[in-house]
Amino acid sequence: MTEEGSEREKRGLSSMDSMESRWVYQDEEGSEIDNDGDGRGSGGEESPLRDSDDEDNAEQRLIRTGPRIDSFDVEALEVPGAQRNDFEDATLGRRILLVFQTLGVVFGDVGTSPLYTFSVMFSKAPVKGNEDVLGALSLVLYTLILISLIKYVLIVLWANDDGEGGTFALYSLICRHAKVSLLPNQLPSDARISSFRLKVPSAELERSLKIKERLETSLTLKKLLLMLVLAGTSMVIADGVVTPAMSVISAVGGLKIGVSGFSEDHVVMISIAFIIILFSLQRYGTSKVGLVVGPALFIWFCSLGGIGIYNLVKYDTRVLQAFNPIHIYYYFKRNSTKAWYSLGGCLLCATGSEAMFADLCYFSVRSVQLTFMFLVLPCLLLGYLGQAAYLMENHVDTTQAFFSSVPSGAFWPVFLIANVAALIASRAMTTATFSCIKQSSALGCFPRLKIIHTSRKFMGQIYIPVMNWFLLALALVLVCNISSIYEIGNAYAIAELGVMMMTTILVTLVMLLIWQINIFVVLSFAILFLGLELTFFSSVLWSVGDGSWIILVFAVVIFLIMYIWNYGSKLKYETEVKKKMSMDVLRELGPDLGTVRAPGIGLLYNELAKGVPAIFGHFLTTLPAVHSMIIFVCIKYVPVSVVPQNERFLFRRVCAKSYHIFRCVARYGYKDVRKENHQTFEQLLIESLDKFIRREAQERSLESDSDDDSGSEEDHSLSRILIAPNGSVYSLGVPLLAEFKDTSNFGAEARALEEGKLETSSSTDQISIDAEQSLEKELSFLRKAKESGVVYLLGHGDIRARKDSWFIKKLVINYFYAFLRKNCRRGTANLSVPHSHLIQVGMTYMV
Repeated sequence: MTEEGSEREKRGLSSMDSMESRWVYQDEEGSEIDNDGDGRGSGGEESPLRDSDDEDNAEQRLIRTGPRIDSFDVEALEVPGAQRNDFEDATLGRRILLVFQTLGVVFGDVGTSPLYTFSVMFSKAPVKGNEDVLGALSLVLYTLILISLIKYVLIVLWANDDGEGGTFALYSLICRHAKVSLLPNQLPSDARISSFRLKVPSAELERSLKIKERLETSLTLKKLLLMLVLAGTSMVIADGVVTPAMSVISAVGGLKIGVSGFSEDHVVMISIAFIIILFSLQRYGTSKVGLVVGPALFIWFCSLGGIGIYNLVKYDTRVLQAFNPIHIYYYFKRNSTKAWYSLGGCLLCATGSEAMFADLCYFSVRSVQLTFMFLVLPCLLLGYLGQAAYLMENHVDTTQAFFSSVPSGAFWPVFLIANVAALIASRAMTTATFSCIKQSSALGCFPRLKIIHTSRKFMGQIYIPVMNWFLLALALVLVCNISSIYEIGNAYAIAELGVMMMTTILVTLVMLLIWQINIFVVLSFAILFLGLELTFFSSVLWSVGDGSWIILVFAVVIFLIMYIWNYGSKLKYETEVKKKMSMDVLRELGPDLGTVRAPGIGLLYNELAKGVPAIFGHFLTTLPAVHSMIIFVCIKYVPVSVVPQNERFLFRRVCAKSYHIFRCVARYGYKDVRKENHQTFEQLLIESLDKFIRREAQERSLESDSDDDSGSEEDHSLSRILIAPNGSVYSLGVPLLAEFKDTSNFGAEARALEEGKLETSSSTDQISIDAEQSLEKELSFLRKAKESGVVYLLGHGDIRARKDSWFIKKLVINYFYAFLRKNCRRGTANLSVPHSHLIQVGMTYMV
């Protein structure tokens, strides 16, 4: 063992000193029996009660031992290429590069909002005078400041999950602090992953404890929370459809100003071509495309600011009065109902705010905040001020407010850069959509899809081919059926407001449960922003009949897909838990499991995080022989963004040592990259198992030494032991004289102690030799099994509704869920297992 490894061993053992002991069952061979995986691992208190599947027999005895050292203390090998996107140590050049990438990926959507905001607003409330222009401008300015700046940039971005943003990142964050997940595959050891970073509600804050308890005990609240998350995610995906349509059509629509006689049909045809090009380039990834389009978007923002300053100087600087919110009151007083209708168009100035949060996984919080406050926001404000200054003298040009306000000499360069910016904006929500789908899939709320990681440096940058082409098809349908930017704008506002409201609710819960800040601050946040968004939402729902209902239907379909998948997965897991094999059956079969044990390792994949899956019994009755070593492998996603490599595998021994059966839970975060092929995965798993066996033997040896010393203490009250900080055990040869009143018998007592120590030492040496031989025998068995080959045993468990079930349940389970499961990506596809190493058995459960 190397010096570094030795230090690691010492650190692992030293963690045992302050931990409580545990209760386990021990067979005749002295090996510990797994209590169905319910142990808390190192550092947790074990219950003396056994699981119902682990009934004891006469050959077992209950013993009290030291804490178990689980495999999250055993270091696995690192997988090349699985690096985190940490920008803290970036150089100056790297930071400048990051700013350009941030512009290209995150701010494209909000950056192109000046193309259509005033046009959509004034289509609902036509301009009658300069006061209308000032009132509309004041609404836009304060919407941008309140929602984009204060809510998202200054508050919501800090509610990230270890750098990950989006609706499901918030849900994951809440799941870590309260047991609100409906899928019952949580293990107590999951909370020991270093990236959990739990801030347990303190005893002083009774409010947080009550909220946590209420969430954990109420099934209704758990379901409601999940439905809110699914609704928000479905709106994000719907946003990924409407954003390309809105951005591209509004940008191409400038040709109607620059070219006389250019019709709406021509705009639609060119927009379709641009959208196809856009989605075709999506597969080149965020880093490559973001670096290319970043400078283009930088030029766009500079153009917005420059045109705004030009129009302010040339036309009317009185628009600066719009910073006085009294003009909002005058606007509503003059236009009443029409002003309320125009709120949907006003919200378009804040579109893309959610993308800043959802795309946070690509960049750091600080880089997004600084870029927005010092570049994006000033240019946007100048752009809107410039358009309003132009409209103060040109009331009739509201249909194409942006392009009409561009100076004639700069029209075509600005038109070109506007179209490039529109294509970039379309990518912003598409990228956010990919992130949300990956998160929801990892947390069991979306069918598994093929995910391509487009960057070797930053593992959060992904591309999902199926969703890319699906979004393209729907965007084309939307453009062909609703070519008016006014109707598309209403659909756009519906999608944006849906996810904004869900984010407000979830962040409020984060404030109460996790941040534990003053209740008045929380209520102020919730009342201000939820009230504001509900007001906007009431406006856009009134115009839903114009054609924007299409986006609502699409969002409902996505919501149903996600809910059905989650419902079916939960039902399937609960059924497998109920049907799992009893430990008594394995004990009755004996170490040979009632069949032939052929040399080799069998990796039985299943979704159970604890217990012996029922599919294993199916393998025993179907196959003529099973492997000499069986490992139940569960690929499990935990509610964290990243699981460190040295905490990847969690091992347990199943039954006695002679059975050679283990359980391995391979834990991944929803942001983790599973790039390892089957050879790499085998290497990681088997080397981790080797270290687990060694650590288990070392722990047992330490417990044995402790028992011997304590026994000597009972027989000879003078004996003492010392446990050093590194976990080493020392016996004190000299008694503590202060404890003895009769010092005259000290010599006789010492001689008797020496004789007893000689006998104990001889016995201890023999036990140590036997333990070393047992360890070498098991490691040799592992090596021989590895040399004989590794075979993947895949059990495909399907569910069918019982005949006496409700019709709706039959329809959902037998048709909808079955269709999704049949067409989703298999979990083992990521390992690229060759067919020669694969054995598959199917099993159907009636639910």
